[in-house]
Amino acid sequence: MLLLILWRTIKDHDTLFVLAEIAHFVGIGVLGYKLQQKRSVAGLSLQSQLLTATFLAVRLFCSFMMEYDIHTVLDALTLAATLGVVFCMTATDMRLTYQKEQDIIKFYVVLIPCALLALVAKPSTSHFYLFRVFWAFCVYLEAVSVYPQLRMMQKAKVVERFTAHYVFALGLSRFLSCAHWILQILEGNKYLLQALGSGLWPVMVLVSEVVQTFVLADFCFYYVKSYAEGSGIVRLPAGIV
Repeated sequence: MLLLILWRTIKDHDTLFVLAEIAHFVGIGVLGYKLQQKRSVAGLSLQSQLLTATFLAVRLFCSFMMEYDIHTVLDALTLAATLGVVFCMTATDMRLTYQKEQDIIKFYVVLIPCALLALVAKPSTSHFYLFRVFWAFCVYLEAVSVYPQLRMMQKAKVVERFTAHYVFALGLSRFLSCAHWILQILEGNKYLLQALGSGLWPVMVLVSEVVQTFVLADFCFYYVKSYAEGSGIVRLPAGIV
């Protein structure tokens, strides 16, 4: 239903991708507001922030090398904001509020499989080999970068308010990005299909988009439910992740 509404109301589907990146940047902005007001990083996963900074940095590099456009600017802003959060979590007094014992999924456990997969399934375009591997790597890493954050929230059971806003913004961003790819493919965008190439890569792009959307779907459901009920407190059942 939501895809149909977007298909009917937004003519230029590239707008969805821009909106996805804006939603991500707004989510980081919410974190920045929390850090400024509460001087606390409680509830935040440093591992997810490191993964996010990694895929943004790689995507920014690929954007400079392959297709400099508005996405480059948005990625640069989001990367700068994410690095600011990492700095607060590791090099300021706020690091004392970091709940390391609940942040159990180490970033390299997520990063290494994505790097290996990028060597196997990557674009078959005319770009330099290393650029194509990097492009695939950031697509896969983005799909699962929020996993440590979700696991951390599952252990806590009750999600801190600003962290919940941030993760919901990520969920919205992932949905808009997924909608962008699905609608473009359904409409047979020739430029997009040419850019994706052939073989396993187009399938993996679509799978990655769907995975990152569904990874956050349960959380977004409980987020909306909590506010619909008037509590504003997001409580997660044990089996959400």
